[in-house]
Amino acid sequence: MINLDIQAELQALRQTFGDISDVMDPEALRAQVAELEVEASAPDLWDDPERAQGVTSRLSHAQADLKRLEALDRRLDDIEVLAEMAVEGDDEETAEEVRRELASISKAVGVLEVQTLLDGEFDERPAVITIRAGAGGDDASDFAEMLLRMYVRWAEQHGHKTSLLDTSYADHGIKSATLEVDAPYAFGTLSIEAGTHRLVRMSPFNSAGSRETSFAAVEVVPLIEQTDQIDVPENDIRVDVFRSSGPGGQSVNTTDSAVRITHVPTGIVVSCQNEKSQIQNRAAAMRVLQSRLLLIRREEEAAKKKELAGNITASWGDQMRSYVLAPYKMVKDLRSEHESSNPDKVFDGDLDGFIAAGIRWRKKLQAEAA
Repeated sequence: MINLDIQAELQALRQTFGDISDVMDPEALRAQVAELEVEASAPDLWDDPERAQGVTSRLSHAQADLKRLEALDRRLDDIEVLAEMAVEGDDEETAEEVRRELASISKAVGVLEVQTLLDGEFDERPAVITIRAGAGGDDASDFAEMLLRMYVRWAEQHGHKTSLLDTSYADHGIKSATLEVDAPYAFGTLSIEAGTHRLVRMSPFNSAGSRETSFAAVEVVPLIEQTDQIDVPENDIRVDVFRSSGPGGQSVNTTDSAVRITHVPTGIVVSCQNEKSQIQNRAAAMRVLQSRLLLIRREEEAAKKKELAGNITASWGDQMRSYVLAPYKMVKDLRSEHESSNPDKVFDGDLDGFIAAGIRWRKKLQAEAA
């Protein structure tokens, strides 16, 4: 007979899922979805495009949360039936399927459980991630591109929509890039990634192939909503237009559609060249600028600028995570102590363990400080 004793683990998962449901409140989500669906179906909705986008975005996020809860509930029911079938039929193949599904459910419950720890003012928002190459020359720009791909792959694995708003290319890799992740709790989830990342490897960019250390800075801000009312006077900004660019001389726009906005009082510079028209790029760039100004305003109001954004220098002494490819392989978060011996998997988007450990570490620090 097959030994398939999963009752204790399944009971623990159901208990955790019940706690999650209490916090996320599926009935309240259903009511919110119904209300937003009525708003979204109004014939005059798109008379105000900004309001329409807000309504449809909130509806999409609420539907996504409700769908995840309902799907997990069904999977917990289904795995019990599948386990019974495996035992009754003495079917090892079905038993192995049960074990794989149980591991998958456990991971999904863990991701949702972490979401319930996100109770910051902007945690529910989509996120804007900016990655900048730091010290390390070609290795640093290549590392910045590796991090960009890592976050895109993480988003893809979770079914999150991403938009690459701007990229500044280097000879090898990128100087900087700005990525929008449009998903519920994207900011709260990814905010733990903000800081200086360090890469140690045998450099592919020098003939000696010596071991090199390079750095990249990751900034994460919440995407603003129209109701946030961040007014940016025209006199406070300088707008430059230029032609979009790409690597290796690829075919690019032949008109000045790319936009760079400089916020004169703060020195913040935002560029966008992802859209086809100058108007669309200006709107996207303004939205990112307003997001950064919103975060600064909240930091000033709460007197927590260092805690929320910090001073990210992308150099020795302040790294929050190390990626080591030589002489051994390991990725280690220096705050939570979470680590992985498989950097390739991490660079392919396997970040959930680091994110969960980081959020729990941050929550513990907040509780201790309270």
